[in-house]
Amino acid sequence: MTWKTIPEMVLSSADRFGDAEAVVDGSLRLTFREVVHRIRCAAGSFADIGIHKGDRVAIWAPNSAEWIIAVFGLLTAGGTLVPVNTRYKRDEAADIITRSGAKAVLVQKDFLGIDFEVPAGVSVIDIKSDFLSSGTPFTASIGPSDIADIMYTSGTTGRPKGVMMNHEQVLRLFSEWCDLADLREGDRYLIVNPFFHMFGYKAGIVASFIRGATIHPVPVLDVGRVLDLIETEKITMLPGPPTLYQSLLSANDGSRDLSSLRAAVTGSADIPVDLIRRIHNELPFETIMTGYGLTEAGTVTASRSGDAFDQIATTVGTPCADIEIRVADDSEVLIRGYNVMQGYLDDPDATAEAIDVDGWLHTGDLGEIVEGGRLRIVGRKKDMFIVGGFNAYPAEIESYLLEHPAVDQVAVIGVPDERLGQVGKAFVVAAAPVTEGQLVEWSRTRMAGFKAPRTITFVDRLPVNATGKVMKSELR
Repeated sequence: MTWKTIPEMVLSSADRFGDAEAVVDGSLRLTFREVVHRIRCAAGSFADIGIHKGDRVAIWAPNSAEWIIAVFGLLTAGGTLVPVNTRYKRDEAADIITRSGAKAVLVQKDFLGIDFEVPAGVSVIDIKSDFLSSGTPFTASIGPSDIADIMYTSGTTGRPKGVMMNHEQVLRLFSEWCDLADLREGDRYLIVNPFFHMFGYKAGIVASFIRGATIHPVPVLDVGRVLDLIETEKITMLPGPPTLYQSLLSANDGSRDLSSLRAAVTGSADIPVDLIRRIHNELPFETIMTGYGLTEAGTVTASRSGDAFDQIATTVGTPCADIEIRVADDSEVLIRGYNVMQGYLDDPDATAEAIDVDGWLHTGDLGEIVEGGRLRIVGRKKDMFIVGGFNAYPAEIESYLLEHPAVDQVAVIGVPDERLGQVGKAFVVAAAPVTEGQLVEWSRTRMAGFKAPRTITFVDRLPVNATGKVMKSELR
């Protein structure tokens, strides 16, 4: 790796890949030379509105060519990215925008009828307006240790925490990811993973500019649209959650030409061995990679070429270069290396709790080391469950449910779901009359769909131990 910052890498792509296609978004087709010019102009636009080195800007918008130009323009201007989940409701997004100190928020108006209402005093910019193209080309002076992004992740406290990563960490880790995932120059990369997530942003658009792959952003996952793009654009690279591949297998009736597909990357949930076998046997993928990662440390482990189906499905592979993992006495997975976050924004106590004095990051995941030094994840210490590839945290969901006047006590767990892997189930002690349907519908108006519980059971009391802690094992 020869670059020290993300903008240095991105801007160099104009010389490295020139007139090769960088981004294809509907009728818009941009070469690396063209997109780099637009990124420089976007940097000027951010500078014009007073975004200086270290200033934070949120992007609350779906995958698009403009998202790519906006984020790299922002970084080139010296700013710091704060991505916001498009599934978040107003209050959830406002909390992140406010606590991050974002000076501005880029939104895509009229997307899926979402109310992109932001806190008072924060500038709102339509990402589809001429803002990104109105500036004079500009490049700020930044260094490898400067914070590149602050990605918010939830924990046992129920309040999302801002994970700080610097430029050098992102470049080093995802340069290696390109090799592990078999991403090649000239690949056509269909990015269905949302850009607000590490999988879509860092393993998606950053990796594509590192390697010289063409990005095809998908704003909303629609299997029919995905099949159309694979066929017409000759897609070669298609990472995604296991549910994506299950949908492809269901829709693959032989009427579509999927022969261009070469590389698959999945994870985020337990994967049946038979699914890996079917992906290999019934779809044209030559390579399938699974791995383990988290916002606080990026991609930590990955499977390797030659791993058997059961190894790919039941373990998350071996550590990436210069990353240490060990399993503590209580089976918690610990991580140490250059990839560990710089800390949680404005939260030294939570940072000290997560990273011990010896530099080990305590992940909250439970695991074991098996044959060949592979890591197997066996549970989640913090009760997190994964809904269609998105992390859902019971404590955060419970805090929202407790705002309902009819809810006195609540406990949330993840339960199996055939389509999404897991979904939320709430156990509620009611303080006033309320039906399951009313509470489910209310939840959907207050929190992202993947967080909202799908079912609710009313109970007279929650099972607790001697210290008053809810025993969720009994609920399960």
